[in-house]
Amino acid sequence: MAHHPKVLFVLTQDRYFRLHRRVLARAAKAAGMQVAVAASPGSAIEDIRSEGFEFFPLRLQPGRKNPLHELISILELVRLYRHLRPDLVHHISIKSVLWGTIAARISGVPGIVNAITGLGYAFNGKSARQRLIRWLITVGLRLSVLGRNARVTFENPDDEQLFIENRLCSKQQSRLILSVGVDTEVFSPGIEPNGIPTVTLPARMIWDKGVGEFVEAVRILKEREFKFKAVLAGAPDPSNPNYVPEPTLKKWTRENLVEWLGQVEDMPSLYQRSHIVCLPSSYREGVPMALVEAASCGRPIVTTNEPGCKETVKNGVSGLLVPPHDSEALAEALQRLLEDPAMRQNMGKAGRELAVNRFSKEIVIGKTFEVYRELLNGTCSKLIITSLYPEYQHQTGAIY
Repeated sequence: MAHHPKVLFVLTQDRYFRLHRRVLARAAKAAGMQVAVAASPGSAIEDIRSEGFEFFPLRLQPGRKNPLHELISILELVRLYRHLRPDLVHHISIKSVLWGTIAARISGVPGIVNAITGLGYAFNGKSARQRLIRWLITVGLRLSVLGRNARVTFENPDDEQLFIENRLCSKQQSRLILSVGVDTEVFSPGIEPNGIPTVTLPARMIWDKGVGEFVEAVRILKEREFKFKAVLAGAPDPSNPNYVPEPTLKKWTRENLVEWLGQVEDMPSLYQRSHIVCLPSSYREGVPMALVEAASCGRPIVTTNEPGCKETVKNGVSGLLVPPHDSEALAEALQRLLEDPAMRQNMGKAGRELAVNRFSKEIVIGKTFEVYRELLNGTCSKLIITSLYPEYQHQTGAIY
C-alpha cells in the first residue's frame, strides 16, 4: 500500500497559517500528503479544520521570553512529534525554527524545513536587549539547524547571505524562495478610483515598519497643501516591544493626518481603493506580503532599500525606493507619484508583471515542493500533483 507522507506545519500563530500558508497546505494535500498544523490557538482554528487539516494547539507564542515556558514548549513539541511521527516538519518563523528543530532532533523526525520569514526585532537594533536576544538566537541556531536532513528557506538573499556568513546554515542547506506566494487572481488589478489620491500603509503598527516616518512625510506634504488621503491599515502588535500605542494612532486621526482603519480583513478591496501603497520599513522583513499583494493589484509601491522590501520593487519602474528613517525622501517620492497619474499607472502595470513572474503562488509552491521532494526522496512512494492545482505539475514533477 502506498505511503502518504505526513507534513506538519509548526507556527506561533494559527492566524499566520490561514493568511500565508493555507494555499501551500492545500497543494500538499492535493499532492497526496497528510497535512497537520500546530500553532498557538486563536481565531483561525475552525478555518484550518474546515480544510480537512488536523490542528494541534501549542503553548508556543511570539514575544514570550520566560525560560520555563520555552522549555515547556520544547517538551510539548517533542511529545507531539513522537505522537504524530511526521515524515516532514515545516517550521515557520525564528521561534518555531529554534524550538521545533531541537524537538525534531530529539524525536528523530526524518525531514526538517526551517522557513526564515524575516529576522525581525532582535536583528533590527543595537540595544542591550536586542544584542542579547540576537546572541541567544545565533547560538540556538548553530546548535539546532545544521544537519543533512534539514533545509533552510529564505525569502530574500540578504538573510540567506547573513546566515551562511555567520555559519548558521551551509550553502548546501539553504534555498531561496521569494515570499510565500500571492494569489494573482484574488489580488487582481483594477482601475484607479476617482477622487483625491489615497496613500495606504498596510502593516502591523510597529515603529520599525516606518509608521512614524510615514506620518511625518504626510505632515510635510499637507504643509505643502497637497490634497490626498493617508491611511494606516493594521493593528498594534503588543508582542513586539516597538509597537505603536493605540492612543498615538487615535491622536493622528484626530489631527486629520491619517485615517487609522485597524485590522483589515478584505485586503484586495483595500488595495483597489488605494492609488499608492507605502511601507517605509526598517524592519528585517522576509518579503512583505503587503507589498507583493499591492503589486499584484497593480498599485505602485514606495518602500525602503532594505532587505526584503527592495525585492518587491524595480526602482523607477514599478515603484520607488527610499532610504529608511528619511521622512523627507519619503515625502519627495510620494509627491512624485501624487503629481503624476500616468507614472502611477505605468508603475502599477510593471508591478503586476513582477508579481505574476516572480511572486505567484504557483512559482512559490513549485519551489517549496522541490525542497519537500529532496527530503522525502527514498522514503515515500511516488506522489503526483492532482486536480486542485494541476498547473504545478510542470514545475514540481512528482514528489517522492
